[in-house]
Amino acid sequence: MTAYTATVTVRLKHGVLDPEAETTKQALERLGFDLEGLRSADRFEVDLEAESVDAARERADEMAERLLANPTIHDYDVEVDER
Repeated sequence: MTAYTATVTVRLKHGVLDPEAETTKQALERLGFDLEGLRSADRFEVDLEAESVDAARERADEMAERLLANPTIHDYDVEVDER
């Protein structure tokens, strides 16, 4: 078994209201920053052991599907690195 860190980034799909990002965008604009858009995201780092990078990615993907993200309103990305 090899040790991996899977990084799962979860964000709302385009078209789903993101009040946290909207509030932050407005605050940044008041500070003088010119933005086209802003989206918030949650990032989870999962340390796990697996037979291969593909097996680690499959486990992290299952975690995202079952708990970390709601596929109805969220998109997510999974990146896996060996520790």
